[in-house]
Amino acid sequence: MVDAPRRLEFSTTLSQSPVTTRRRAEMLADPGFGRWFTDHMVTATWTPDDGWHDAGVRPYGQLSLDPATAVLHYAQAIFEGLKAYRHSDGSIWTFRPAANGARFARSARRLALPELPVDDFIVAIDLLVRTDAAWVPPATRVRETSLYLRPFMFASEVFLGVRPAKEVMFCLIASPVGPYFTSGVEPVHIWLSEKYVRAAPGGTGAAKFAGNYAASLIAQQEASAHGCDQVCFLDAVERRWVEELGGMNLYFVHSDGSIVTPELTGTILEGVTRASILQLASDLGHKVEERRVGIDEWREGVGSGEIAEVFACGTAAVVTPLGRLLWDGGELHIADEPGPVTMSLRTALLDVQYGRAEDIHGWLHRVA
Repeated sequence: MVDAPRRLEFSTTLSQSPVTTRRRAEMLADPGFGRWFTDHMVTATWTPDDGWHDAGVRPYGQLSLDPATAVLHYAQAIFEGLKAYRHSDGSIWTFRPAANGARFARSARRLALPELPVDDFIVAIDLLVRTDAAWVPPATRVRETSLYLRPFMFASEVFLGVRPAKEVMFCLIASPVGPYFTSGVEPVHIWLSEKYVRAAPGGTGAAKFAGNYAASLIAQQEASAHGCDQVCFLDAVERRWVEELGGMNLYFVHSDGSIVTPELTGTILEGVTRASILQLASDLGHKVEERRVGIDEWREGVGSGEIAEVFACGTAAVVTPLGRLLWDGGELHIADEPGPVTMSLRTALLDVQYGRAEDIHGWLHRVA
């Protein structure tokens, strides 16, 4: 008989110098995105002999790292992103945390990091959100605010040698946030990267690996130089198949109302919001399809009217319409205003997350 995995025990040490009520109110009134952080964080340590241990809520503060800490040299690090929402009755909920926990474990496996059990992942989130519940901002239909949660894991062993680390640290921090794009729900401009790729077959594209995002930054820099908000990547082999944006999955709404998104090939991140949108689209009566989408199909489809809307989704940006696609020597005008299908799906998702619609799929997890 195999013993059940031992649940991780978390201690709690409260901050002796929390942010004042007045200052916190000022931060929540204008949170921005990723500017402010709550009073506490969660940490835990893993070693081969003791497994996960020394877990607890503690005051938010700096981490002390030796110059030889392995992550600084070999980038063995992963992360997640999810949100806590305050409903109109004051209760606080997270959205599909088990899905994020499962992806966190898959990412760990791919990066030769120890897996944190999903149950412990959720307990850590619940503990931090309850401890810092006052930091979860109220929200209305006009003001989409929430508490952004960032779990991450990295090789904390002090060692110079190319091998999986024998000491690993798990951390969880939280930040009150408003909309990711300050312009609101306006079509964003996308730069098509024809020089750089995000991931290759057999690589780390399906993991939420820190290095994937580092590798995308030069392309994002190129996009910004051309007046674009985000960058779109093509596949690494043929340079013709649309994959994803720097931090969001893509969808194409056809003239008949059907919705297509690039299929998961091992180089595209399996987004939690992506899966939720596919389910909500089906609930609303749309035919949904996951398949490869060529860049020529995108250009020609918009030109002919076969593709009526294009949008992207992710935890941070929710659902965002695309307005223009630019590349070296060319430009494709998609839309000046958000399309009706895009907005209906955006509303459907937010209504579930904020408790304004029935949660028929059991996606919400009550925290407080």
